[in-house]
Order: sequence, then C-alpha cells, then structure tokens
Amino acid sequence: MSRSSRTGQILATAAMLLGGLCAQSAQAQEVVDVELVLAVDVSLSMSPQELEIQRRGYAAALTDEHVLQAIAEGAYGKIAVTYFEWAGSTTQHLIVPWTVIASRADAERVVAQLGANPPNSARRTSISGALEFGADLFAESQFRSMKRVIDISGDGPNNQGSPVVLTRDGVVAQGIVINGLPLMTSGGFTSVYDVKDLDNYYTNCVIGGAGSFMIPVNDWEQFPEAIRRKLVLELAGDFELPADEGFPVILAQDLQGYDCMIGEKMWRDRSFMWDAR
Repeated sequence: MSRSSRTGQILATAAMLLGGLCAQSAQAQEVVDVELVLAVDVSLSMSPQELEIQRRGYAAALTDEHVLQAIAEGAYGKIAVTYFEWAGSTTQHLIVPWTVIASRADAERVVAQLGANPPNSARRTSISGALEFGADLFAESQFRSMKRVIDISGDGPNNQGSPVVLTRDGVVAQGIVINGLPLMTSGGFTSVYDVKDLDNYYTNCVIGGAGSFMIPVNDWEQFPEAIRRKLVLELAGDFELPADEGFPVILAQDLQGYDCMIGEKMWRDRSFMWDAR
C-alpha cells in the first residue's frame, strides 16, 4: 500500500472515530426547554435575614403553580436549573448543580438542596465574576436547549474584577441571555457603595441578549413575587401575567453617557479616603 493510501485510510478512520464520539456526546445530552442559571448576590451589604429571604423567595418561586405550569407548557415540559451564590471576583459557591425540573417533586428536590445549609456572605461585589462563572456552568451542562439564561440578582454595582460591560458583551456573544433583579432595598449592613439608580445600572450595564429584561425590587416584601413573575417570563415568554404596577418589566437599553464604571470608581474613591487618614 502506498504512503498516500495509508494516509488516506488513517484520516478516514480518524474521521469515523470523531464522528462516533460526537454522536455519542449528542445522545448523552438531554434536551430541555431552557437552561437557567440562578446567580444570587451574598455580598456583605446584605444582612443574614436578607440572605434567608432570598433563599426562601427562590424556593417559593420554583414550587409556585404558575412557574410549574410555565415549565409544563414548554415543548419538552422540562428545564435544567442550577443555583449559585456570589460576592467578590473569586467567591462563587455552587449550591444546586444542574438539575432537571419537570414536576413538583423535582422542584421540591431543588428546594431541599437550597435549605440544606445556611448562606454565607463574603466581601466585594463582582457581577462580572458571577457572569463569567455562570457562562462556564453552561459549558459544563449535560443539556441542550434553544434558550440559555443567566438570572442575576444583586444590590450594588460591580466593584471588582473585569469591567461588567465587557464581560456582559462576551457572555451575550455566546448566545446567552442575561436577565436582572436589582435589589433596591437599602436594608443591609452598609450602603456606602450603593447607587441610587441601580435599576438604570442593571438596564444599561448588566442585562443583555435577545429579549433580556429586569424587574427592580424596592422592598423585601416584593422579592418572592418578583422572582415568581421573572421565572414565568423566562420560562414561557408568551405566558400572560395579570397586570401589576408594582413589578414593571424593563427591557435592556443603552443610555448615552451612562457610567458603567461607577462601582469601581466609588470603591477607588472610598479606598483613597481611608488611606488618607
């Protein structure tokens, strides 16, 4: 056999093996309607009570009848969800690994994982770090879907890690939608690094992708219902909710001149003030 024939045979065999591996990989991936990453802020600006409110809010929303109905009405009748808590650029704790929800029993198993251990807070706020971590979770997912969403909640602007706009744009370029839940409650330990228009910050600097939106929360009593409404919209865009003026759905926008580095500047200026003492 000539050298060219042997080379051709080797290449053909390699192509067959690669094709077989790809086919096996595709078969191993379960198809769901939505892959949903829930990214929840646990920075020190929140009190232990507020951290618990967040956990309970997500638990109540995931087992809500409207949310379960939205899941059931999908083409495949199931979603894949994962939940992690974040603070600084290196602080991300995976609480619930990728899990299928196709029934109330599935949702209750996720809720059980949420309540297994109490949440722990940490320093700084890195929305960009959370988005990067969330995008990596999709790479590890054993599921396939037509819609991948990072649902991120937080009570302050990015003040550590990469600029949030650059990270957001990189994540969106992967076909991932980023929705937001800005917590404008001002009820934590400190508000030194808060911005008064956190809703505008999220709208202009954090959320992105096709149909992306955010729902601002102005009081902790609103949190469970805001989560419920948000999940329903993410899981079934054509599912109609009753009109409710307390929970506006705001789409992504780009206000000319909005400073998406405001969090980093506030942290820098605050640090300079302390250094000067």
